[in-house]
Amino acid sequence: MKKYLRELNRRKDLLVYLVMSGLKAEHRNTFLGYFWWILDPLLGVVVYYFLVGIVLGRGGEDFAPFLVIGLVVFRWFKSTVKSSSKAIAKNSGIITQVYLPKAIFPLGSTLTQLINFSFGLIVIAIFLAFFRIVPGIEVVWLPFIMLIQLIFHIAISLVVGYICVFIKDIENIISHVMRILRYLSPVIWEGGRLRNTSYSWIVDINPFSYLLDGYRNVLMYNSLPDFSRLLLMGLVSIVVIIYMLHFYSRNEHKIIKVL
Repeated sequence: MKKYLRELNRRKDLLVYLVMSGLKAEHRNTFLGYFWWILDPLLGVVVYYFLVGIVLGRGGEDFAPFLVIGLVVFRWFKSTVKSSSKAIAKNSGIITQVYLPKAIFPLGSTLTQLINFSFGLIVIAIFLAFFRIVPGIEVVWLPFIMLIQLIFHIAISLVVGYICVFIKDIENIISHVMRILRYLSPVIWEGGRLRNTSYSWIVDINPFSYLLDGYRNVLMYNSLPDFSRLLLMGLVSIVVIIYMLHFYSRNEHKIIKVL
């Protein structure tokens, strides 16, 4: 595994290239180009706010910023999983000709979506400013929460990236799984509504509950995130990453046969 890690480190230039090419390809041949990085999450917020906040009359005074944080954060996860599922297969032309550590492709997709998420933070900042919500000193913990989510994404992307090479049907299932997960997570509804019901376990076992609470706490409510839950989530993700890198180093030769 040490040899595999050294090879990954030696290919840092390729990782940078994958990230840059991924950013360029995201909205290539579109009229608005990179402006979609801001417009896409903004339009999503407008649609859900209209349906939930206006048509259904639910939410509250600060529902719009509450909603935008949930949608932007979940969009980061969704786009990472979807792009990582295709990361290895779409680079089959390179992989079959030159030896490269295959884990670098899901990693490249994950870092590309991290940069996309930074534009989503601009949308969040716009909504916070519009509704006159000023984050307190607790906002210094925002990079920590983002780091935990990034580690979680790397773990998921390594798993999904490998499996989808062999079971291509999973790519079609992912969109449906993402839709279900979005509605099971407090993205457009408050997790506290289920705390004292028979469905409270949905919030308790859902890692996105703690991520979203963390973002909203430091950005909206001037309170601290749940460090114990987030650290546990990060620790489990690191264990998965270490295992998957070891797994790649032992089994990635099978990818060539399938591609």
